[in-house]
Amino acid sequence: RTTAPTPTAGLPPPRSARLAMGASLSSMAQGVCAGFPARSLADANRSSQTGSGDKIIYTYTDEAPMLATHAFYPMVKAFCSQAGVPVELKDISVAARVISSFPEFLKEEQRMADDLTALGKLCQAGKANIIKLPNVSASVPQLRACIAELQSQGYALPNYPEDPKDDKEKDIKARYGKVLGSAVNPVLREGNSDRRAAVPVKEYAFRYPHSMGKWAPESKTHVASMPDGDFYSHEKSVCLPAATEARIE
Repeated sequence: RTTAPTPTAGLPPPRSARLAMGASLSSMAQGVCAGFPARSLADANRSSQTGSGDKIIYTYTDEAPMLATHAFYPMVKAFCSQAGVPVELKDISVAARVISSFPEFLKEEQRMADDLTALGKLCQAGKANIIKLPNVSASVPQLRACIAELQSQGYALPNYPEDPKDDKEKDIKARYGKVLGSAVNPVLREGNSDRRAAVPVKEYAFRYPHSMGKWAPESKTHVASMPDGDFYSHEKSVCLPAATEARIE
């Protein structure tokens, strides 16, 4: 995306738009070659907050190693900044989701917004452009470890009640239950991340089992791959020492 004027459908962009696009790409290339200034994830995010316009949302998750999350973020921001597209950070890690689930237990400065719910609504509105990094499907032991770590940092979170005794504990367990398992993908992908077979499908398969047939020597099936002439044979990696123009044919 660029800040250049939108071209008329079916026609090449006007010269002014091409010049603007070229200038953005040249500046981007210079930044990549020279190295963008290093900034912390929090500092970089503060400078990108915007209340309007198109944007890309970068999710802060539980990716391991966390270095990958911090290393990729400034690159995304650097390239998007040349096209005038802001990047906003949203924390949907297990810790953030735990904190956002119990605002009444925490101090004002400790509370966090429920970014996952907000992103879910954004997806339903059809306006989402999200970079969703790997997140953990938290188990009960992982959830307990997260709670204990947050409590050690001064967060007065309730313990996870394995066997709730009253309505209050049942409510606490239910809130924590929303953090367990594959809690993120169904929200952001509208359920499409569930690759498990539905119960009726399983029941049908049990009722009408199907086994693989024996391989027939006269089978004409053959698996082949290109020995030459594909991308693998002619792709090249190039490091440009200065801003330049490139053409892909």
